[in-house]
Amino acid sequence: MFVALLSSSIFAVSAPAAAAAGDSGSTGFMAAFKENPTFLSINLVVSAVVIALIVERASFQLSKYRVNSKEFFAQIKKLVTAGNIDRAIKLCDAGDYPTLQLVKAGLTHANKGPDEIDAAMSEKIGELKPAVEKRVGSLWSLANIATLVGLLGTVLGLIHTFGAVAAPGLSAADKQRVLANGIAEAMYNTAMGLGIAVICMIAHLVLHQRAKNIAHDLDAPRRATSVTAGARLQSPHDPDAPRRLLR
Repeated sequence: MFVALLSSSIFAVSAPAAAAAGDSGSTGFMAAFKENPTFLSINLVVSAVVIALIVERASFQLSKYRVNSKEFFAQIKKLVTAGNIDRAIKLCDAGDYPTLQLVKAGLTHANKGPDEIDAAMSEKIGELKPAVEKRVGSLWSLANIATLVGLLGTVLGLIHTFGAVAAPGLSAADKQRVLANGIAEAMYNTAMGLGIAVICMIAHLVLHQRAKNIAHDLDAPRRATSVTAGARLQSPHDPDAPRRLLR
């Protein structure tokens, strides 16, 4: 999708120039790519890495945190209130979801007191949060790399173009053609680098905000589990204790 969008934008810009050039030489993207593919190829590789990273991170965030928290915690509260801690732990083993792992970490320490429960869940959160934010920060680095590669391709392309124009024996028409093709090649490098950078920045904003929301949402299970299990431990013969504390 990203490559198609970027390519369509580049071809939309290059088509009028190529048509105007006619037989005097092509200034289209493919002509520029054939003339000097080095830096355009590097940015194509960067764009492939960006696509893979965005798809992987989005898939992870959307699939691993799709638990129906309200329904899940309703069942957990019911089991803990009834004293069925073991069944509540088995319920957490129903899937490999971070939220379930977090609640399980608290329930496995339910017989050790509220402080131990909270400490165990805080430690588990410390393990889960890095996985949510993993590789998201790399998008900024990839944006910078793509921009600098495009800029380097532009500068070297212009140097090559001016050197070719200065060569002796060229007519005015040939110099104009070489200059137009060279500038077009240089601008395609810039456009591609900037296009990749913009996509990286947008994806980073979305994924980073999503990671922050997930990290914030993990605090709710920690508090609820800590209060529920702790209340049950403090009042093992009073089944209404967890309900009173959770009101």
